[in-house]
Amino acid sequence: MSNIPIDRHPRGLGSTRILALGTFAVGTDAYVVAGFLPAMAESLHVSVAAAGQSATVFAITYAVLSPILATVLARMPRRTLLAGALVVLALANLGSALAPNFPVLMVTRVLAAAGAAAFTPNAGAAASSLVAPAQRARALSVVIGGLTLSTALGVPLGNLAERALDWRAALGLVAALCAAGAVGVRAIMPALPGSPRIPLRRRLTALRHPAVLAVLPLTVAGLAAGYGLYAFAVPVLHALGAGTEEEMWLLFLYGVGAVLGNLIAGAQVDRYGPIPVQAIGFAGLTVTLAASAWAAGASAHWLPLTALLMVAWGATTWFQTPAQQVRLINAAPQETAVVIGLNASALYAGIALGTALGGLLLPAGASTALAACAGLALLCLLYLGATRRVR
Repeated sequence: MSNIPIDRHPRGLGSTRILALGTFAVGTDAYVVAGFLPAMAESLHVSVAAAGQSATVFAITYAVLSPILATVLARMPRRTLLAGALVVLALANLGSALAPNFPVLMVTRVLAAAGAAAFTPNAGAAASSLVAPAQRARALSVVIGGLTLSTALGVPLGNLAERALDWRAALGLVAALCAAGAVGVRAIMPALPGSPRIPLRRRLTALRHPAVLAVLPLTVAGLAAGYGLYAFAVPVLHALGAGTEEEMWLLFLYGVGAVLGNLIAGAQVDRYGPIPVQAIGFAGLTVTLAASAWAAGASAHWLPLTALLMVAWGATTWFQTPAQQVRLINAAPQETAVVIGLNASALYAGIALGTALGGLLLPAGASTALAACAGLALLCLLYLGATRRVR
């Protein structure tokens, strides 16, 4: 339990809104590359598959550093920590925008992931400490809403900025957004002390729990299946018959599906429990990816179908988080904060694995890559059935 005092000052909810700007910047930074991947690859003289591994490096770094930074930076005052993390993000994105070659770009993506791993978990913890207990759920929803909104808007806005200017300018705008968030946090957020340091060994103790060990792999495999090709969304859309003029709004539809999937799943988990929701979600993801593979392979270029598939892809990918969090909390109720942190690391590990898999499979064709991801989604459904009674 944190010993951070609750701030009952009227600025409490206002501060959570500036934190939401920060999480929007972090989420945009994580997803924006998908909107201009082909242009970036051409500029840096690498293949689209190789350029996509910048997303893999970001996700791996986040997954590894998140629990480490939570331990190392625990005692740092929250306002300093959050503003500093956004400054690191701003500088990293500026470095990405100015990168003369692909190796330099990869280094800057590692730095960006370090900033994101320091900011996102602590933003949620700070938000809950800034308000009275009756307002905590609202405060957390505001902060998490920044990440959700970035899923819907970050990639299409990056695509628009790249077309209006270029991909370097798009990353420069992300850097400016992160810098604005840092200034806002420093100016608006009240001072909060750090938290007691929880040793890394204790954070990882939850992994010894059999139920946690059984549930957590589904986060990795589920995100690998659903997110594996999203970094390559633009070439996938081209394989589905979409032209350059349709890219932005089709990417936006994916984001709309992601937001709706997350909201609907959260409500249905409360009503029916996580297992039925996950079963429907993984079945839907399997069907969506299989239908996309068929459409790409058969050259069934019908724009309404592509639009429907993008909404379904977003919804069936991002339905997973609420259900997985509930299952993990039920598995280790005394270690709620720890298992949620482990789930966040597993989520980014899944994104890293999926993006790496997508980069390997994409040269064989979008249809083949989509079919492989559909097969992985089906394996997730079977694994869910095998572990549904684990407690």
